[in-house]
This record gives sequence, structure tokens and C-alpha cells, in this order.
Amino acid sequence: MDAVPENVTTVKTFVLSGLTTSHSTELALFVFFTAIYSLILVGNVLIVVTIIYDQHLHTPMYFFLSNLSFIDVCHSSVVMPKMLADFLAETKTISFGECIAQMFFLHLFACTEIFLLTIMAYDRYAAICNPLHYGTIMSRRVCLQLAVAMWLGGLLHSIALTLLTLNVPYCGPNSIDNFFCDVPLVIKLACANTYVFEILIVSNSGVISVVCFVVLVVSYVVILVSLRNRFSEGRRKALSTCAAHLTVVTLFLGHCIFIYLRPAKSLAADKVFSIFFTAVTPLLNPVIYTLRNEDMLNALNKLRGRQVNLEGKGH
Repeated sequence: MDAVPENVTTVKTFVLSGLTTSHSTELALFVFFTAIYSLILVGNVLIVVTIIYDQHLHTPMYFFLSNLSFIDVCHSSVVMPKMLADFLAETKTISFGECIAQMFFLHLFACTEIFLLTIMAYDRYAAICNPLHYGTIMSRRVCLQLAVAMWLGGLLHSIALTLLTLNVPYCGPNSIDNFFCDVPLVIKLACANTYVFEILIVSNSGVISVVCFVVLVVSYVVILVSLRNRFSEGRRKALSTCAAHLTVVTLFLGHCIFIYLRPAKSLAADKVFSIFFTAVTPLLNPVIYTLRNEDMLNALNKLRGRQVNLEGKGH
């Protein structure tokens, strides 16, 4: 690593480029993304509450789905409130400490979600390919162990990347070409040779994304092959579930592979991919897993009916 010049000024604040330089466009985007963020919060919180309330949904699949909704709320909340505030700000700045915190929690929730999506694929594989042993394979104890493992994995990944980022000096420039802080964008601003760090980032985030994506695709291929001999109704329902999972996986992991499996440099498409990563995918999860799911719709209707009854008794 190159030596740091003496008498350099340590960066205290980073300047974010945002999504656009047009103020009128920013105001329109503020309204649009405020609506998106509100839908993300309402949709995902409603899923968690519904799963907790309805005893029929106390199964491994819905246990992991509630975890997914919780992670999506946290994941979008790391970036979107700051992005919304910056739409109304003339200068988009973020302190060094806030930037590091944003990166830490962004990778914590993103990596945990990658592991969770992989576990959900394994859960569907066990349910469809080994239905007689499903209760044993995905027992309550196993589900809790998998949940602890995915959160610990995400935590270790995030700590490793954050320590890498803090291990290099920053003395300018301080402009980040995006609307949030991320490790590849920040590390390239270091006033030192970061080649080794960039390789470590690719081998960490990139490899995790690719390996999990391959495992997921293989799982779904095995599931689809096993469905060939099933009855039409059961096959239709299973195919619908797998298609929903694959949609989320492709959008989420596609971003991770695109961003982290290449050198740390800005591309025009980065912001578009980042929007899908932070706003679109957390919004799609409630739509995909609720509107396409009869069990969830029935549980929501029961929850709404109970609320109506309580309001009627109150009057």
C-alpha cells in the first residue's frame, strides 16, 4: 500500500451526486419515492403482522417470509430516508461516520437477505422433493438455527468489509457518484493503492453472490424436474411459488453480481441497478408473496374482518 503524504487533510464529509441535477426532477422523484417507501413499509409490516397473527401461517416458509419482510424494511430504511432528504437539499453531503454506518448496515441486511433467499430455496426444495420428511428436515429448531446462521453470516460479512474500508486513508477527493455510500464507491476515493482491497471486495461480496445464485438456480432446476410427475393443481401452485422466488432472486442477486464482481469504478447503469436494489425489490416482495398467495390473502381478509369487528364493538 502506498505511503500517505504528510500534512494531508482527512476527509470528514462526502458529497453525493444524487440521481439528477435537475431540481424540478428531484421534486417529482421526492413525491414518487415517498410513495414507494410508504408502500414498502406498509406492505412488509402488514406481512409480518399477518404471519404473527394467523396460526395457519406458522410454518417454515412463512417464518422465513416474515424475516424477508423485516429485512426489506430495514434494508430500504438504510438508504431511502437519506435519499428523500437529499432530493430537497441543495448540497447532498454525508459525514464520514454516517457513510461508514450506511455501508455497514447496507451490507448487513443485503448479505443476510442473500443467505435468506438461499434458505427459502432449500425450504421449497425440501417441501416439494421430500414432502414426507419435510417436518423433520425443516423443524422449528432447524429453522431457528438457520435464521441465526444467516444473521451471523451477514454480520461477519459486513464487519469484514467495513474494516477493509476503514483500513485505508481518505484525504480527498470526496465525491461519490451515487445517492448512497457503498464500499466500491468509497474505497476508490482512498489516497492509497487499493488494488488488494478491491480484489478482497470482489472475492467477498462477488463470490458470495455468485455461489448463492448458482445454488438457487440448481435448487429450482431440481424442483422443476421433480414437478414433471405431479398433478396439475399441485404443480401449478409449486411453479407459481418458484417463479415468485426466482423473480426476487434475479433482481436482487443480479445487482450484487453486477456491482461487486468487477473493479471499483462507476458506470452509468450503477444508479439504475441501485434503485432496483434499494427500492424496487423491497416493494416487489409484498406484491409477489401476497397478491399471488391464497393463504396470505385469506389471512389478510381474516385480519381485516377482525379489525372491523373490534371497531364495531368500540362503537
